[in-house]
Amino acid sequence: MNTQATEMLQGASLDFLRRHSPFNQMETEALAFLAERVVLAFHPRDSVILSPEMGQVKQLHIIQRGKVLARQAGNVSVTEYSALTMGPGECFPIGAISAQRPSTNTYVAVEDSFCFQLGADDFMQLMEMSPVFHLFCTKYIASLLNQSREQLQSQFAQRAAEQQTMTTPLGHLVKRDPISVGPDVSSREALEHMAQERVGCMVVADAERRPLGIITQSDLLSRVILPAFDLSRPVTELMSGPPHMLSTSASAYDAALEMATHGVRHLLVIDGERRLKGVVSERDLFSLQRIGLRQIRAGIENATDIEALQQASRDIRQLALNLIAQGIGSEQLTQFISALNDALTRRIIELQVERHEMHDLRFCWLAFGSEGRHEQTLSTDQDNGIIYALPEGADGEAFKQGILNFARAVNEDLAACGFPLCKGNIMASNPDLCLTLDQWKRRFSSWISEPDPQALLNATIFFDFRSLYGDEAWAEQLRTHLFSRARDNTAFLRMMAGNAMTAQPPLGRIRDFVTDDDPKHPGTIDLKKFGARIFVDAARIHSLRTGIASSSTVQRLRQASRKLGIAADETSAVIEGFNFIQLLRLRSQHLDTEHDAPGDNRVNPDHLNELDRRILKEAFRQARKVQSRLKLDYQL
Repeated sequence: MNTQATEMLQGASLDFLRRHSPFNQMETEALAFLAERVVLAFHPRDSVILSPEMGQVKQLHIIQRGKVLARQAGNVSVTEYSALTMGPGECFPIGAISAQRPSTNTYVAVEDSFCFQLGADDFMQLMEMSPVFHLFCTKYIASLLNQSREQLQSQFAQRAAEQQTMTTPLGHLVKRDPISVGPDVSSREALEHMAQERVGCMVVADAERRPLGIITQSDLLSRVILPAFDLSRPVTELMSGPPHMLSTSASAYDAALEMATHGVRHLLVIDGERRLKGVVSERDLFSLQRIGLRQIRAGIENATDIEALQQASRDIRQLALNLIAQGIGSEQLTQFISALNDALTRRIIELQVERHEMHDLRFCWLAFGSEGRHEQTLSTDQDNGIIYALPEGADGEAFKQGILNFARAVNEDLAACGFPLCKGNIMASNPDLCLTLDQWKRRFSSWISEPDPQALLNATIFFDFRSLYGDEAWAEQLRTHLFSRARDNTAFLRMMAGNAMTAQPPLGRIRDFVTDDDPKHPGTIDLKKFGARIFVDAARIHSLRTGIASSSTVQRLRQASRKLGIAADETSAVIEGFNFIQLLRLRSQHLDTEHDAPGDNRVNPDHLNELDRRILKEAFRQARKVQSRLKLDYQL
């Protein structure tokens, strides 16, 4: 072949590769190396391209045209739906060629197909040459996700350019050397130093500059002026401690979440040896975004009517979408939304406690479902309940009716703030969900000891719970009771695993995705029902089996995997798959839609870009793996 023809072929190869990840991110020299060495091969329809019987893999295949079916082979297959269709730009078999072993899959051309082939030696050399390609091959889905987030950020480039982002490390936000006093100084000296330096807070630190406590301007009225505090007393008697601290490498988002969760306005920034490096305030974070935490929290804390809380709810949604534009990951974002929604819910409860004069009531407001898991998206309805104590000598029916009236008012206020009343009546105003601790324990026990379809459905909702307001100890006692009943009940866990298999990832053998044929939502996929739910169900079963106290899906997967001996890289891939599906759900929930609007959890894969289609396919593949493990563990 002459030089001109060779150059034309290499140019065509480059043009193709530049349209697909990870090649569009690769270094110029590495991409040229790849284009020079790939060979285009034709594979007729129904032909076997690669199989385990062919021995150690000799080439990486990059699909240039057509479709290839990857099917698990031999005893590796543990489910009846263990096949995946691949299209242009996708590579195989990455794991096998990296490990220099035979493939565990059989790859068959579904239609006449062309594949670029790269020899194994050239593949290894390319891995050494290109950090981008190396990351792609070693952390496949994580690498794709990073690129997807970059694409999302680029869509909001102008907005993001106008402000620093919430991913900024705290070390970069510290503008001045920290000001502190020792624990042996008097309170007067500390306050004088605070006034002299014109700062809103003073840190108390030991000789090694390790923080012990903090004094803020907001403390002065309640701690100094009103109680006529003797300023000659040591500053350690005046300070608040221990202070909230984060490392210099933590992000502004981490600080925002900490402030939103604990209701504080200052965070201390420390190094790896816990030495004070600076202070970050809400004002610092406020400068990073148009709608600030202080504005939202102040709106919630100072709200005296439902109109003020409705505005706070709108601000939470706006801030959440700004954070999506800045590239915040779905795990952090859903936690952030949940933390602010928690604050809003608590304020609603506080106001209704006042209006119903229920100050003496001992109760615990429980959050169930996505809120119970810290996984609220921008569209969610209410799932809540109450644990209460019946005072000695009280009329049980009349007392409970008073609680139900109070709970109904809270539910209605939440609905007014954009959290629709639950269609299934899973709300604290439902008499069946307003129970004493012993009644809740008996109900949990009955679902576990005699599980039927309704009991299994209840378990998927009510076993993801946490305390939102009131006596947290009751929620922990209920969790301890749940674990004691469920952990060793293999029959119950097996039935839950069987129930978790009813929703299958929508991957087709020929088409990339199996979409809904419902005329109301043609060509779409319900990401909640056929995506997120699969990960959530599996994580719940793992947590019950291993006694993991966390209600968060990601934390359950991380902690249970260690106890179950699941490889860390396998767990990371599963979590990344779940996080991407959550991110797609968040992206589909626009500002101008109502909470829980039809289609909020749906996506049309044909409307996704090539990169997101690939990641979604891989995310569903991870969902299959999760179900495969359940099927193997419980012999389904």
